[in-house]
Amino acid sequence: MTGWPENLTPDTSRLNAILPYAPAGTRIPEGWLSQWQEIWAPLAATLAGVISDSPLPPVIGIHGGQGSGKSTLSLALKDIYKAVFGWNIVVVSIDDLYLSHADRQSLSKDIHPLLATRGVPGTHEVDRGIALFKTLRQLKQGDTCSIPAFDKASDDRLPESQWHHVTGPVDAILFEGWCVGCQSVQDEMLYSPVNELEEQEDEDGVWRGWVNQQLAGPYKEWFSAIDFLIMLKVPDMAAVQRWRTQQEVGNKKMAKGSTDRSLDEAAIQRFIQHYERLTRQALTRLPELANLILSINDEHKVADIQTREFRT
Repeated sequence: MTGWPENLTPDTSRLNAILPYAPAGTRIPEGWLSQWQEIWAPLAATLAGVISDSPLPPVIGIHGGQGSGKSTLSLALKDIYKAVFGWNIVVVSIDDLYLSHADRQSLSKDIHPLLATRGVPGTHEVDRGIALFKTLRQLKQGDTCSIPAFDKASDDRLPESQWHHVTGPVDAILFEGWCVGCQSVQDEMLYSPVNELEEQEDEDGVWRGWVNQQLAGPYKEWFSAIDFLIMLKVPDMAAVQRWRTQQEVGNKKMAKGSTDRSLDEAAIQRFIQHYERLTRQALTRLPELANLILSINDEHKVADIQTREFRT
């Protein structure tokens, strides 16, 4: 079984405080609990050190292909740190910062039809995200902040009455999302389509070129706020397809909006093609940039761990 890397050995006192917590009931799925002592408790303890050593509340990025477990991990860490250290951890999902359905319809008319579909860079409210991190890091005792909430079943932002509310001070921000940390590429890497969607609906490359420009501009500024980046590395696109299909069942069950725009299997296959190019790019490029890379196998367990030096 894969064990925790020696060069990231966490503080013993923090690890010992965290180890007993899993059986008490975290949001960590049962399959991950078999690796609790070797992987997930040391991960939580290591990140606790990052948080404790930071002069300001750090932004910890969690990147992972669809269905990799990034949301589950973020919520589990939030629970653990609250229970063990009394910390106020804020989870910011990049999904909650999607543009509204109406705004994406406007983008689809003004720039390219494929921008009606949420997900790729350019379909988030980046300026709000940048400002949100600054606000969260500066919250004083009793200060409050609201974070938008997005309903995937209705494919739209929820009304403000259903947004997330945070009271300061904040100890850390967990920033999770499938494209968190992604980088732009040179234009020549965009010429050849990677799937049927690009070949048939983006023949001239306008859509993928515009997405790449977003990564080179506003998203680069947004992601520069990340102090420590974790990558949950998916096995391949087939796993993403399978896990995303499972996710859609949960999206439908948790629907909060008034309109049902959930996807059937054929629609999911098309939907994932919007994400394929950047998912493939991330699999080859992000391991060179992330501080910690956890390779997830088909059984949703950690098969390998790679590390880089902490950013300064």
